[in-house]
Amino acid sequence: MKQRQEPPDHAIGRSRGGLSTKIHHLCDGNMRPLVILLGPGQGGDAPMFEHVLAGLYVPRTGRGRPRTTPVRALADKAYSSKAIRALLRRKGVQAVIPERADQIANRTRRGAKRGRPVGYDPEAYKRRNVVERSFNVFKQWRALATRYDKLALTYRGGVVLRAITIWLKALGDTP
Repeated sequence: MKQRQEPPDHAIGRSRGGLSTKIHHLCDGNMRPLVILLGPGQGGDAPMFEHVLAGLYVPRTGRGRPRTTPVRALADKAYSSKAIRALLRRKGVQAVIPERADQIANRTRRGAKRGRPVGYDPEAYKRRNVVERSFNVFKQWRALATRYDKLALTYRGGVVLRAITIWLKALGDTP
């Protein structure tokens, strides 16, 4: 088993609200977390995207290799970048990420050609609320919302424990 190292900053960073930690996670369509990473509060979301996607490992129920790429990636405008779109294209994942307003303005300023607009499925994007609701389920735990833990490993343990309870509740609801 791989030994986890404590980050030197304990995944605590300064944001507008003070010292905080960001939880980066990937979930399935039923709000169940599949990959969980911690980062400092002032860190951006987009730089963590590749690490979160690389952590995906879903074993098959029968025979076969585990699934390591999703069919589509639903994300908000914070993840709209050429690098992320290129990564998803290389992996064969459909990007359902709208373009930011500044990117649209830069593209339209190019003159008559105006560049090619980003294509994404607006109907599929309506399901992105699942990600936001999944974060809200995590935030219902006071220990995660307040971050009283001194060490990132302890805090991550609480996040993983919450993920386990979410999975157990989901498995208990199925017949």
